[in-house]
Amino acid sequence: MRVIRKISLWPVRKKAWIAALSLLLFSFLVYLIWPLGRLFDRPLSPVLLAADGQLLGARLAADGQWRFPRHSLVPEKYYQAVLQFEDRRFYLHPGVDPLAVVRALWQNLRAGEIKSGASTITMQVARLAREGGRRTIGRKLREALLALKLEARYSKKEILALFAANAPFGRNLVGIDAASWFYFGRRPEDLSWAEACFLAVLPKNPNLAADSLGLKQLQEKRDRLLTRLRRRGIIDEVQLKLALGEAVPAGLRPVPRDGEHLLATLAGDRQKQTPYRSFIRAELQRRLNLRAEAYGEKLLNRGIRNLAVVIIDNRLGAVVSYVGNIGLTRDFDSAQYVDIVQSPRSTGSILKPFLYAAMLQEGLITPEMLIPDIPTRYEGFRPKNFDRRFRGAVPARTALAWSLNVPAVRLLHQYGIPRFKNQLVRWGMSTLFRQAEDYGLSLILGGAEGKLLEITAIYAGLGRLALGMEEAGYRVRLLQDEKPASWGLRDLSPGAAYLTLEALTEVNRPDEEGYWRNFSSARWVAWKTGTSFGLKDAWAVGVTPRYTVGVWAGNADGEGRPEIIGLTAAAPFLFEVLGLLDTGGEIPPPLPALKRIEVCADSGYLPGEFCPKRATWMPLESHFDRSCVYHQLVHLDTSGQYRVDSRVESVSSMKHRVWFVLPPIQEYYYRPWHPEYQPLPKFKGNRPGEVEVADGSKVMNLVYPEPGTAVYIPVDLDGRPGEVVLEAVHREEGAVIHWHLDKDYLTSTRHFHRLSLNPPPGEHLLVLVDNEGRRLVRLFTVISRGEPARWKPENSGRQD
Repeated sequence: MRVIRKISLWPVRKKAWIAALSLLLFSFLVYLIWPLGRLFDRPLSPVLLAADGQLLGARLAADGQWRFPRHSLVPEKYYQAVLQFEDRRFYLHPGVDPLAVVRALWQNLRAGEIKSGASTITMQVARLAREGGRRTIGRKLREALLALKLEARYSKKEILALFAANAPFGRNLVGIDAASWFYFGRRPEDLSWAEACFLAVLPKNPNLAADSLGLKQLQEKRDRLLTRLRRRGIIDEVQLKLALGEAVPAGLRPVPRDGEHLLATLAGDRQKQTPYRSFIRAELQRRLNLRAEAYGEKLLNRGIRNLAVVIIDNRLGAVVSYVGNIGLTRDFDSAQYVDIVQSPRSTGSILKPFLYAAMLQEGLITPEMLIPDIPTRYEGFRPKNFDRRFRGAVPARTALAWSLNVPAVRLLHQYGIPRFKNQLVRWGMSTLFRQAEDYGLSLILGGAEGKLLEITAIYAGLGRLALGMEEAGYRVRLLQDEKPASWGLRDLSPGAAYLTLEALTEVNRPDEEGYWRNFSSARWVAWKTGTSFGLKDAWAVGVTPRYTVGVWAGNADGEGRPEIIGLTAAAPFLFEVLGLLDTGGEIPPPLPALKRIEVCADSGYLPGEFCPKRATWMPLESHFDRSCVYHQLVHLDTSGQYRVDSRVESVSSMKHRVWFVLPPIQEYYYRPWHPEYQPLPKFKGNRPGEVEVADGSKVMNLVYPEPGTAVYIPVDLDGRPGEVVLEAVHREEGAVIHWHLDKDYLTSTRHFHRLSLNPPPGEHLLVLVDNEGRRLVRLFTVISRGEPARWKPENSGRQD
């Protein structure tokens, strides 16, 4: 008989269940700790915030939503409201609330349909993170699993912050920040209890905000939530009554547009992250926008369609107001969207103070040093002053204050174009990307391009240096999260900066009608204007102790207009803006950074033996070493009317007098501006001195050609070679000059000494002899082929 042994399978099944449960638990643990990745990898709206957090502007995110950058902290009022409305046991469950699940199952079974989803705040975050798809049991289970994982990876406050930042608030609004601004026009931190409760109930049914009936339902929900907050002691009775009395918002507020050009520029820079927290002062920005629009209307009547302004707080070293472009036109004009504050524009003469400061620093000039203001030509470049007149010689500080072009070009020629260009780059100009020789001497007159923000920042740097601010060596900032960056302007001394600004205080101010008016009793301001070639760009920059203001006016599309002049288009608005500000008195001399030196009272050079003296300020580190050559001892006859020498007068009977004598060409243009200037007396008997006979440069100069000049003679439109105009000046009125070219006599001129000539290519020797036999010799080269030499005196001179 066979015995059948019954084998129990329970131990095997038990081990299998244990293994399966262990595997399931292990898989669940792996799921919980597995990296989540980026939950909400969705585009954000570029947002510009003022210094106090107010919204200045925003743009739609790339997916067409208003999705503002999220905060790590949830405002307290919204925090309390959303917990009481959405998930009162938020801190008691691990992401899934079992009690809520049981309640939802019971309600759904009784109703025969889904009435409640038992979603916790964490499960809603999971749903928002995996948006799209139908609401099914399988989807609900996936949300529950993701909720558990979120609870394992994030704190409760972080989960609540994710919900607040990504919840829908009607239409295309996403997140508490966007909703707070669009519904109530304020930050989430500034919401009232009624406003916080309105936004707490809205994500449950965001479409209710679209019509009046829905808004009524939202108000009822809000009021019930407020009552619940009162029952739980979160608010008191007074707060409840006040909150219940507040109306719900009837619609969305418009997006502020107080800094739209700056926002567009920042949004285009991928290295900068939104939100953009600026230093801009919201109230000042709004006032400036209104003033700029009103002034822009005046400009529009003159054919000027665009205006830009920037204000820098010198103490902060930051931009506190920024109007990128007031584009006014009666027709559509895409140029109104250009951010002119950061667009390269022709600089005009706005760079002249920087050259002046550099040359003071290096001891190449003094403020009183005379700079020639005479007809000047460098290799075909012939600068002219704005008024087309010459003044002979002007002190350096006056040349700067009057913005004279010819002295500026001569100073740049002395300083060196590459040297100045490199200095500008070190000081913060990012637009000078060409070689120095490509700019040439026109660099100082607008031959380069600059940005209003960068140029205004350099002016602000001068003010900060003069004030002795330690932060003066750091670049001006736009955003609060920008780290202070050093720049080359810190190499300039406070003394040079102050003396430059002091020279710029001597400019007359334009009144509202564009005429001149001297504000002798007005506030202290150092200011400079500029006008570009072709009358396309008008600049004005003003420096005060507290603020630096930069203004640009013109047409963004580059259209030139006769009215686009710095003095009449930009400067009036500069002073209107300064009137809005507490500019802070005046910048005092930084005495430890200055020293007194003696200079010639007439020429500004170091005094010679015969010079009258006066003291002037110079930067402490500078070393100026050029002596005056303009004073000479003159021997006169007993009447004091004629010069004499030992050939015509005994030494004992001579009178000796110190005389201030400019070179003939400078004297020619200097005398009409200075009636007190006394030319040298004639020699007694019209007999010149021996030195003057040998050296005619004592009494006459050639305006053109200058020494070493290569003369280019162009070809006219008809194919015939043009002519070169030679010009000379003589110290004595009525003097006759006899012109000789290559030993051949050409003609003689009196009073006005000009001669039109077409010499052949090659080197030529020009000799001028006056009626006293004094000679002036000049060698020049013709580099263009023309017809055989011929001459023609100009009509402006009289022939003898």
